[in-house]
Order: sequence, then structure tokens, then C-alpha cells
Amino acid sequence: MRRIRFTEDQIIGVLREHEAGVKTADLCRKHGISDATFYTWKSKYGGLTVSDAARL
Repeated sequence: MRRIRFTEDQIIGVLREHEAGVKTADLCRKHGISDATFYTWKSKYGGLTVSDAARL
């Protein structure tokens, strides 16, 4: 299986979907990521906007 690299913009988009009320399991299935990956992204990028992430 090919590994997909997500951009910071895409990661923040996934986190915004979760904030909008989509269940974690549904998001992970839709985007092809594991729960662990999602929660890692949430701890790293949670609360950031796209412009904030660009400054990292």
C-alpha cells in the first residue's frame, strides 16, 4: 500500500471536519488514516489555522 503524505493544510482540514461534528472513526476511514495518526495530528495541529501552521 502506498503511503500518502498529507500537507499541513489538509491536516487542518481534517481537524476542522472533526470540530464540525464528524465522528473520528468516520474521518479516519474517509481519509485512510489510523486513529493514532488522527490523535497525533490533533495534539500537534489542534487549534491552529492554516496561516498559523505556515509559520511552523
